[in-house]
Amino acid sequence: MPILIKTENPDGLENWGIIELQGDLEVRGNQIMSGQFIGDLCFDKYGKPILIIGHHILHGKEQALDKPFAVLQKRHHNAVADDEVNMNETNLDVSNISMGRTILDSTISIEHKTVQKTEYYVQAIVRRKIIFKSRPKPIIANVAKKV
Repeated sequence: MPILIKTENPDGLENWGIIELQGDLEVRGNQIMSGQFIGDLCFDKYGKPILIIGHHILHGKEQALDKPFAVLQKRHHNAVADDEVNMNETNLDVSNISMGRTILDSTISIEHKTVQKTEYYVQAIVRRKIIFKSRPKPIIANVAKKV
């Protein structure tokens, strides 16, 4: 079965990136991480990515993906089955009524012939990723020595 893929942005697709971390991100308690602030991502003067999470710093590198990913959004909507026609194209003449079918019967048969149609919309293309392989290092503030 062919999959229909559309895009809503005629000017082109957005370019997204992936952040890849080695290890686990843990949260205190039973908090949900969705929509939560994790840390600050910045780049140094040489273009190397730096991720600061709490009191830890991670140094990473940016690289291109071997095969790009497409970010898809799945949408469902009801559509009339292919072998049926919509009400505007239905020919309800005297012959249909004489065969025992009424306008109401035709309407009911069309309503029950709808099929849920699935379409996929391309939101963005992911072509690059930022990898943080090393273990996080603690950020230690410089404390002035007593003189």
